[in-house]
Amino acid sequence: MKPSLACGSCFHHGKLTNSVNVLLFFFALCFYTSLAAKPTDSLDLKIGQLLMVGFRGVSVCDTSPIVQDIRHGRIGGVILFDYDVLDRKSGRNIQSPSQVKLLCATLQSYSHTPLLIAIDEEGGKVNRLKPKYGFPQTVSAAYLGRLNSLDSTRLYATRTATLLSELGINLNFAPVCDVNVNPQNPVIAKLERSFSRNPDSVSMHATAVVAAHRAKHILTALKHFPGHGSSTSDSHLGFVDVSNTWNRVELAPFQTLISQGNADIVMTAHIFNVAWDTLPATLSKKVIQGMLREELKFDGVVCSDDMQMKAIAAHYGLEDALKLALNAGVDLLIFGNNLDYDEHIAENVCTLIKAMVSRGDIAQEHIDKAYQRVMRLKSRLY
Repeated sequence: MKPSLACGSCFHHGKLTNSVNVLLFFFALCFYTSLAAKPTDSLDLKIGQLLMVGFRGVSVCDTSPIVQDIRHGRIGGVILFDYDVLDRKSGRNIQSPSQVKLLCATLQSYSHTPLLIAIDEEGGKVNRLKPKYGFPQTVSAAYLGRLNSLDSTRLYATRTATLLSELGINLNFAPVCDVNVNPQNPVIAKLERSFSRNPDSVSMHATAVVAAHRAKHILTALKHFPGHGSSTSDSHLGFVDVSNTWNRVELAPFQTLISQGNADIVMTAHIFNVAWDTLPATLSKKVIQGMLREELKFDGVVCSDDMQMKAIAAHYGLEDALKLALNAGVDLLIFGNNLDYDEHIAENVCTLIKAMVSRGDIAQEHIDKAYQRVMRLKSRLY
């Protein structure tokens, strides 16, 4: 039996009562004590845990499409946004602190296996919890890099991690480990997302961010592997070729944090380099298995950047993209449902993956290993 937070109708603004908080904590503890992957777990369950999707709504109820996906085990996580790109409206999932806290608790209440509830809360220009919704002001990685005070970085990262913990968000897609190689980069430098052009400085500040989040039991993701800092274009908008700009120095922060055990998740970049492969990094076995797994010795969860970004979606069909990504070694597939919107994306993806496993296009072993990594990651939350 699970705590009923919906009562058959959608929640609106309000505060969780102390009794609901206690009940949710009790069930969370029960959930997290039974997270070990079992040989009897079904293929459907395994596939579902490899998917994270976005959705519309500041509240959910029994009939919400995202709730149906959760109840039927079609997803293992959700990602929250404040702005709906297609509708060009603010307030997609975020309106106020109390509303976000209630939304997260309600989503968790519907799930047999605890959800990863993720957000891009880097700080500065890339943050979803904005002051206009009642959240504190944040600063960018570039600002912290210029300040170059690890105490300040720890302070701001602790504030963010504390806030996420209070809201029920357990995964922050940060820190950015891209080296600021190209100061004109439209998606990294121009948005002040990189700590520095010095890879050692990036490593130090990123390590401080990870440590602050871990202290509050918040998972983090190092991004964007193997380095987006030298690009001259934005992979949200189309194909990105870094063949003439990428430098191995961009690997250094990832290598440092991985070697120190400071990597929960590594997020891939949708960037192409002819020296790596004929495929973008997210779809490349040479990049994920070769560079990340074998060279850098990373055995944690690899997640894709949003699979609906144009660098992937405009050049590969959904089935091909899924097959390539999973066979390359991606463990967690993200469909933000913001650059495109499909209420049935989780169901469609699950159906396609299951069919490909049945045909032998995707090895069952890949699904099993990815599932085990995701479940190990979730077991670390409490």
